[in-house]
Amino acid sequence: MVNPSKIAFDIDGVVADTMTLFLDIAKNEFGLNNMKYRDFIDYNLDCLDISIEILEAIIKKIEDGTYAATLKPIVGAPAVLNRIGEGSECLLFVTARPKTGPILEWMIKNLDVDPLKIKIIATGSYTAKEAVLLQHGISFFVEDRLETCFTLKEAGIEPVLFKQPWNRKKHPFIEVESWEKLDHIIEDLSLSG
Repeated sequence: MVNPSKIAFDIDGVVADTMTLFLDIAKNEFGLNNMKYRDFIDYNLDCLDISIEILEAIIKKIEDGTYAATLKPIVGAPAVLNRIGEGSECLLFVTARPKTGPILEWMIKNLDVDPLKIKIIATGSYTAKEAVLLQHGISFFVEDRLETCFTLKEAGIEPVLFKQPWNRKKHPFIEVESWEKLDHIIEDLSLSG
């Protein structure tokens, strides 16, 4: 297995099913029933036919944790992260969220890992991830934003793209469509590294 100290993970769209939460908030709190998960074809959400005010309100609710819907983990994420966490001192998560508060509480609740092993760094921007990962000696990063993968690769960090509707452009990166596949990739990387 890859040394757990050399791999890190994004949260939204990789560990947390944030887009389903987005849809639930849009439907339950704003009465918007016409959107589907497959409609999220652009990371910046320019693809959605909703006002900027509602878009910003939903994003703020997600960031602040002030929603009634349930944020669920991506299928398989807790099991794989729990296994990795058993043999490591720390599970590192690097997110473009502006703060860790609500998402840290969610991670502690959803992972059966010693809370002291969960380290989340909120960069406030996807462009700030590279520096954080280099500072922590990370070799592999699981990410859902395709543009970030290109930046990380240039910096010498091997991106593993977690397949989502918003990253369906041609690319040269390792790609996984599930945590089961990611688990196999991690095993394969350990055999080749």
